[in-house]
Amino acid sequence: MKFPGARLLARVVLALVAVAAVIVTLVGCSSAKDDSKAGGSSAKVGDCIVKGASADAKTETVDCSSDKAVYKIAQSSDKKVDCATDYTAYQANLAGGTAFLCLAPNFKQGSCYNESSAAGVKSVDCGSTEATFKVVKRIDGEADELLCGADADSFRLISEAPKTTFCLAKPKA
Repeated sequence: MKFPGARLLARVVLALVAVAAVIVTLVGCSSAKDDSKAGGSSAKVGDCIVKGASADAKTETVDCSSDKAVYKIAQSSDKKVDCATDYTAYQANLAGGTAFLCLAPNFKQGSCYNESSAAGVKSVDCGSTEATFKVVKRIDGEADELLCGADADSFRLISEAPKTTFCLAKPKA
């Protein structure tokens, strides 16, 4: 998570990341593949998934409007890839094989989530003691933390297409 006090620094870093991404694209040095189906799996870029809780657990695809759809597949490959800083790297056991995925958050406005280093992010009830953050505003099509209002105390940006700004706050118990 990033904090609003670091907005200028965040913009500079985002600008540098964008320039680096353009250079990599122009030079053609990217090792990542944007396969529609990685490793023969049934999940493809744009699908939403529920991550398995353990390394050997199956990953299931779900409708992106579902509360369980915390992640959207941004990139898929049959080989390990380096994901953009906005994404979560994940090795998925899907029907048909193993895939290396870069996952973008698919948080819903008004919903609460629990984030842990061991399990990643999962959807939880906002009244639960497990809730670590609430999405107070979701802005599709733009990656700009300055669009967050005073009710947000942090934010998460997805600067790759499709750009998204998530304005976050502590859940009220």
